[in-house]
Amino acid sequence: MTAKPTTPATLLLIEDEPQMRRFLRGAIAALDPPPYRLIEAATGAEGLLAASTHHPEVILLDLGLPDIGGVEVTRRLREWTRVPIIVISARQQESDKVDALDAGADDYVTKPFGLPELLARVRVALRHAHEPELRNESLVVVSGELKIDLANRLVTRGGEDVRLTPVEYKLLATLARNAGRVLTHQQLLKEVWGPRYATQKQYLHVYIGHLRSKLEPEPARPRFLLTDAGVGYRLKAE
Repeated sequence: MTAKPTTPATLLLIEDEPQMRRFLRGAIAALDPPPYRLIEAATGAEGLLAASTHHPEVILLDLGLPDIGGVEVTRRLREWTRVPIIVISARQQESDKVDALDAGADDYVTKPFGLPELLARVRVALRHAHEPELRNESLVVVSGELKIDLANRLVTRGGEDVRLTPVEYKLLATLARNAGRVLTHQQLLKEVWGPRYATQKQYLHVYIGHLRSKLEPEPARPRFLLTDAGVGYRLKAE
């Protein structure tokens, strides 16, 4: 019996560099079978229009657009859609990454990047987009030998229970609900400790250290709780 073909997911690329558009267009067209349909826009205004008319499942967004900056495009998109946004930019300043993520972007890939890495980020974004709402917390997140059962508030590593304090668990659960996505320091502090602690990075560093000591085989070389230097943390997706 022949498997039923799947409908390609629609990706919207908002990018003003013709070379980058050609690279991604050719790379995606070369995939067999093609898993994505690529829509292209060269300006922020074109991208906003394309997002509203084509309803993409993932948006790839450059920050340095000629008309509307990528951060502003992200803010405008977030006024009406929760579609995953992956920023692809040559800007390497930590402040640029933080601004984009705080504006509502889901991920950030710095140019130049390898196509396998970008496609892996797209797959993670698609999984998040297709997940059901977590109103009943009925989700188990697995990262390697680490298993986080949000429904029952259980954490195991290699099948062994891991005892966490309430704050440690809340921090890990926040990362688990967003597995594969970078969460900024400010996002994590607001979620776990509240808005009054949004600038208290030392709280976050200390508790990430506690989690790594309990969850990582080698805390100094983390495999699960990863750092995006100067920006935030993410839980590695399976």
